[in-house]
Amino acid sequence: MSEETVVSEGEAADVAQRTGELERTLGLTQALAIGTGTMVGAGIFVFPGLAAGEAGPAAMLSFGIGAIIALLVALPTSELATAMPESGGGYYFVSRSLGTLFGCMVGIGQWLGLVFASAFYLIGFGHYLADLVREVGLGISVPVGSIALGTAVLLTGVSITGTENTGDLQNWIVGVLLVILTGFLGHGGLDVLGILGRERVPKTFFPYGTMPVFTTAALVFTSYLGFVQIATVAGEIKQPSHTLPRSMIGSVLLVAVLYVLTIFVGTSLLGSERLAELGETAVVSVGRSLFGTFGAAAILGGGLLATLSSANASILSASRSIYALSRDDLVPKTVQRLNERYRTPHVALVLAGGPIVGLILYGRVEVLAEVASLLHLVMYGLICVALLVLRHQDPNDYQPSFRCPGHPVVPGLGGLASFGLIGFMNPLSIGLGGGVLAVAVGWYFYYARSVTLSEIADS
Repeated sequence: MSEETVVSEGEAADVAQRTGELERTLGLTQALAIGTGTMVGAGIFVFPGLAAGEAGPAAMLSFGIGAIIALLVALPTSELATAMPESGGGYYFVSRSLGTLFGCMVGIGQWLGLVFASAFYLIGFGHYLADLVREVGLGISVPVGSIALGTAVLLTGVSITGTENTGDLQNWIVGVLLVILTGFLGHGGLDVLGILGRERVPKTFFPYGTMPVFTTAALVFTSYLGFVQIATVAGEIKQPSHTLPRSMIGSVLLVAVLYVLTIFVGTSLLGSERLAELGETAVVSVGRSLFGTFGAAAILGGGLLATLSSANASILSASRSIYALSRDDLVPKTVQRLNERYRTPHVALVLAGGPIVGLILYGRVEVLAEVASLLHLVMYGLICVALLVLRHQDPNDYQPSFRCPGHPVVPGLGGLASFGLIGFMNPLSIGLGGGVLAVAVGWYFYYARSVTLSEIADS
């Protein structure tokens, strides 16, 4: 690092401290870890059995379709993020282009959606730990709820002590996770191709026809609801004009490859019917078929890390969502208060971690996970609309360093796909998600109707 770089970063930190803004401490690797760590979870450790039961080996295409839709949103989001590299992500983009009402809907929806998702991840973390202990034969009873509660408190505490600490923790978790997955998928791929074992590539690619490929794509798209979390912490990312588009697009491509390879290896080794029978634990059996008890334990360890990384990134992003709302006076100013020692929004972090603890105690978080997906899809659709509006208005202060290719087709398709996938969701989840959005609208009329937001140039 040059002396000039050190000075500029030091000056940036001094400015942040004087103005009460968050410091830019996250680099490309940490940003990629936030996006990848949030997404590598259900796509590999829950969905293979469910997806194979619906579409067979062609579920690989379902994950590919999901990746394409994610990219249709990631490209517009990358443009908006380089024009407005501020904490809040989707909330900030939508509020500056579509107004305060839609900003409230997205901001509150994003905050609560991430809280719901975090509770789901942490309950999953507890279950993976219990299964891992059982797999290695320790004979210890693991209290799933207590483990989830303790981890929620621990992750919130780490975030309070510094965003860079959270980023470093995320790097470590995702690094180990990728090592496990690379070994599992690399050996499994060579095995089914006949290089290490007997060739076992599936003979029938579409055992249930082609239509299930598309319905399964709607199911597994929730696996890609993580790349926008990078934009949520954009106010703390160094060199945002370069880091934001590379990390968002790169994380989608990376996890897409992992998802497709997992389906390929799983359906080749065990067959789609057997994977469907195994359901949510199918990938553990795939690991066992390759490496015995060690393989099953390694996959369970991977699931443990995946849920931990997803929760870690989601708690950080949830706090930045409510922080951004406070900065704009849409919730009380107290929420944006920074810790004097660590320069982190400790009140916002408590408002992220506290509700998670309550939801874990409540216990029934599965439905809330799908509600989180619905709220994300609403945000994704509105992000695409926001880009279309800003490109049409072309304000002088809108100067992104990255331009979304294929405009207006790409953001148009991204918006339609995001809103369209909501129709494939459970009616209860749609009702609950609609209720959250209704509460956000009510809050706007009660508290935030008179608020006038700053222009893009003031960001």
